[in-house]
Amino acid sequence: MFPSLQAKLARYDELERMLLDQAVLADTNRVQAIQREHGGLAKLALRVREFNRLEEEIATANGMLVESTDPTEREYAQAEINELTGKFDALRAELEDIVLAGDSATRGSLIMEIRAGTGGEEAALFARDLFDMYQRLIARRGWKIEIIELADAEMGGLKEVVFSVTGDGAYRELQFESGGHRVQRVPETETQGRVHTSAATVAVLPEATDVEVVIKSEDLQIDTMRAGGPGGQKVNKTESAVRITHLPTGIVVKCQDEKSQHKNKASAMRVLRSRIFEKMTEAQNAAMASERKLQVGSGGRNDRIRTYNFPQNRLTDHRIGLTLYKLDRVMQGELDELLDAMRKFDRDERLNAGPDD
Repeated sequence: MFPSLQAKLARYDELERMLLDQAVLADTNRVQAIQREHGGLAKLALRVREFNRLEEEIATANGMLVESTDPTEREYAQAEINELTGKFDALRAELEDIVLAGDSATRGSLIMEIRAGTGGEEAALFARDLFDMYQRLIARRGWKIEIIELADAEMGGLKEVVFSVTGDGAYRELQFESGGHRVQRVPETETQGRVHTSAATVAVLPEATDVEVVIKSEDLQIDTMRAGGPGGQKVNKTESAVRITHLPTGIVVKCQDEKSQHKNKASAMRVLRSRIFEKMTEAQNAAMASERKLQVGSGGRNDRIRTYNFPQNRLTDHRIGLTLYKLDRVMQGELDELLDAMRKFDRDERLNAGPDD
């Protein structure tokens, strides 16, 4: 039962064996990647392992019930079957829900990218506000955040930021944040009180493993350079910044946030692997979305998914027609109602289409 989840358990077991292999432990970068994947699969794998254990124990108790002629033994076996079956049915319903949620339920980590769009400095300030909003949500959830690349703009805004998020349910909750985010408000620099419209784009990429995306060294062009920052600040004398070009796809990733070239290369490879994985699954995701009665959104960066209207304290998600008049609380990281609505909508759509497993 649940072949896709059993495969996740098999992968988890394989990762456990790898973490005991001295040859693997000698490679720090590989160990870190394995630990990330292992941690992301842990909760699901242990639930599947428990499901398998309960199934075996029920079969054993049923065998005892059939074979035994002693009334006391049969009574004991029946009581045990009743108890185990209750736990088994509850866990089966939980795993069925996970299967219905698809790949998102078993993703342990993601990479999020936020970039200022149209609107000049106000767009950069809005990108910073979005980043702060997600950081507050991440803190509330107890997830782990790691900044991979960050480019400041004037007036405290952000040109772009790339960061990873690791934690139970992180990708499942944040996957629908991809797309265009539009803001309507009076900028701090506006002297006549006029409302301006600007935008930022968000991309949420499932962090791919080296098993899902195999990258050949001969397919990479790696350039190193000195890291630079706004106004000539944060300039390194050594060539610590790294730019990696994946020749078959033309995807380019640059990372300069760390002072170590080795760390920047490792971070850039994480982003590159996830972008390649996104490209690999684009057609599949688009086909899946087109089959649904209402389209949640392909996750494309050009899709306008949400409007943040500050004068009216209003947030509108255009994909599901949800409007909330508590934008101030949302910006403080209170996205629960919004994220729950998106997950419910997606679950209903998948339920209508039928489970994948």
